Amino acid sequence: MQDIFDKFKEFRGPLGQYQEVAHGYFSFPKLEGDLGPRMKFRGKECIIWSINSYLGITNHPEVRKADAEAAADYGMAYPMGARIMSGETDAHIQLEKELAEFTHKEGALLLNFGYQGIMSIVDACLSRHDVVVYDRDDHACIMDGIRMHQGPKYAFKHNDIDHFLVRMEQAKKEAEKRNSGILVVTEGVFGMRGEQGILKEICEYKEKYGFRLVVDDAHGFGTLGATGAGAGEAQGVQDQIDVYFSTFAKAMSGFGAFVSADKEIIEYFRYNLRSQVFAKSLCMPMVKGALTRLRLLREMPELREKLWDNVHMLQNGLREAGFDIGNTGACVTPVYMHGTPYEAGALIYDMRENYNIFCSIVLPPVIPKGTILLRLIPTAEHTKEDIQTTLDAFKAVRSKLEDGTYHKMGEMIAQGAIEGIIQ
Repeated sequence: MQDIFDKFKEFRGPLGQYQEVAHGYFSFPKLEGDLGPRMKFRGKECIIWSINSYLGITNHPEVRKADAEAAADYGMAYPMGARIMSGETDAHIQLEKELAEFTHKEGALLLNFGYQGIMSIVDACLSRHDVVVYDRDDHACIMDGIRMHQGPKYAFKHNDIDHFLVRMEQAKKEAEKRNSGILVVTEGVFGMRGEQGILKEICEYKEKYGFRLVVDDAHGFGTLGATGAGAGEAQGVQDQIDVYFSTFAKAMSGFGAFVSADKEIIEYFRYNLRSQVFAKSLCMPMVKGALTRLRLLREMPELREKLWDNVHMLQNGLREAGFDIGNTGACVTPVYMHGTPYEAGALIYDMRENYNIFCSIVLPPVIPKGTILLRLIPTAEHTKEDIQTTLDAFKAVRSKLEDGTYHKMGEMIAQGAIEGIIQ
């Protein structure tokens, strides 16, 4: 018999295998200063493209005031206990009411955290007899919810409506055999690639197949649609989304999340979402702060307009320079290049140390082997100067990737030989 922890030494996991050369620099880096487009990394100011505060409201005076006053009035502990036991307040109820109205649904329910929240939503929707169909590129939080399901599961190729229909035929046969239901789970915006989910195309088949639709719109809420209500609003199908989910960790610049749907569904969730029923209520400073954030989102469309001005300048600039940014249809801006993980490390090191540009790097197995994905998150606070400086830096590092400079540096990184990376 083996010690169950032996595997931790033998293989540290797909990402953990880079731990010795990555930790503290490429992974778990420390950014310092006020959250915004310019922060300090290792003592130097950098232009930051890794903060999900799309609308830049994290430092808005009214938001800071609401957060501070609520923390002073209530502390971080209030209310204590789960909502179902002792954690209910008028502020929680009010925020749910306003979120429901904003997302054009009958009701809403606050969630402590987005990751656990969507897992519980998937879990609560499915009995062991039901069938779930999902986009194979869905976020890990959705995948973890689906992993708990004991019934049939069918993944369709990312945003491929033809393959979706193949899976729906399989799902329909299985559901008819079991006398059960079908749940489809996808995303409004896929966070790595920035592609909008094919919500409109999927909704065209709701009547034919009789499925219910759950949409995780973490990156669409607050950024897409005429009022900022998300990808469903942008595609004209918000009313056909049965369960709409989003987090406060993106456009709302906070933590926690919510789900909105018909009242009957929300009341079922209120008493059956295990991650909420058995967990502490969302703290009052975040609830009060979210009320202010949501009001600004409604009353200041100019924030969304400024965000999209920046998105267009950045994405158009990259395209014009010949970069591959995929099929992004949202603020998320991926830049695809070719190289090894260690060449990617050299590129990022050069970007941060010599060009003062900080963006996130995504490596296999999240993306195909041989691919480098640099992920940029433009916000309403970035300036034209920030964007132009970044475009110039990308042109420079591409040349070094192509001429082999990063191949040599990558070999040094693999050996931990670049001063300052290994602490």
